[in-house]
Parts: sequence; C-alpha cells; structure tokens
Amino acid sequence: QVQLVESGGGLVLPGGSLRLSCAASGRLFNINTMAWYRQAPGRERELVARITLLGPTDYADSVKGRFTISRDSARNTVNLQMNSLKPEDTAVYYCQMTVTAPGIVHYWGQGTQVTVSS
Repeated sequence: QVQLVESGGGLVLPGGSLRLSCAASGRLFNINTMAWYRQAPGRERELVARITLLGPTDYADSVKGRFTISRDSARNTVNLQMNSLKPEDTAVYYCQMTVTAPGIVHYWGQGTQVTVSS
C-alpha cells in the first residue's frame, strides 16, 4: 500500500516562510512527476509547482519567484519551500506523485493546512 505523507504546514505571518515535505511510503517505483497542488475554500484545486524526473520545473504564475520545488528521487520525497507568503496562499496543500510505468497512476497525499494570517 503506497501512502504519501505531507508535513510542514501551519500558521505563519504574511511575509514569512514555510517548508512542506512529502514522503512516499511503501514500494513506489518509476515516479516521473512530483507536484504540489492547493485548494482554498470555495475554489478548485490548482497546480502550485511540478518537477519532472529530469529536473524541469513548472510553477503557477502566482507563486513564481517565491516558491521552490525540489525532489530527492532516491528517497521518493518532494519539498516545497515557500517564501514571502501572502494571505492568498492560504489553502490545503496536497502532494502528488505520478507513476508512468507500467501505466499512469496518480498518488495523492491527505493534505496539509497552510494559513497565512496576522
């Protein structure tokens, strides 16, 4: 049974920083893409950042220059460093890992709450 476990969420002041981590437990091979999504109340889940196996990254325009995604493929972990946080970053953040062999399967974590408020 594969599980993705997120950590690092919490309450932070505007302008502050948080680092989210996600680790996959169980046997999980051929992970191509690792990503972070978020969902704010009343809004659809949206892609925050994505990193492929060879390293190219993709960010939502709203977080470019403030967030950095990184991965440790050997340990099946993905991190999200979030700096200069804004109240509009408040959401539940979800980790996703995509396996592409033998077929495409998306795994999701349970989510971790990030609240940016004074």
